[in-house]
Amino acid sequence: MKPTTLTLAVSLTDTPGDPVEGASIAGSKKKGNCVACHQVSALPDVPFQGDVGPSLDGVGNRWDAAQLRGILVDAKKTFPDTVMPSFHKIGGFIRPGNGFTGKAAKEGELKPLLGAQQIEDVIAFLATLKE
Repeated sequence: MKPTTLTLAVSLTDTPGDPVEGASIAGSKKKGNCVACHQVSALPDVPFQGDVGPSLDGVGNRWDAAQLRGILVDAKKTFPDTVMPSFHKIGGFIRPGNGFTGKAAKEGELKPLLGAQQIEDVIAFLATLKE
């Protein structure tokens, strides 16, 4: 059975995404680091691209902006078995609790990996990746 794709049709911001900034985020090890798992031919200067996830080449043909937004925000809603992080998840985390470390974060204390505008920028970049 194919999983249901989480679609988020409404932009997370009122500012259109910047594909140049999105490419920077996708290729940056300190930001999105998409290339840790995915190959992106449009980023030839980024070394050591991954092969854990599917190539992002042509992703702009396979998914629309609402679907890409859903995948970036919380990939497990579309791909339950994925190891892809939820880049803008802001609640509903499952944590092992204080019994293991004594330092478990409380709900609301965990910040998303990428900000809302960064998500929109990455979507704008991914939308340019067409075959």
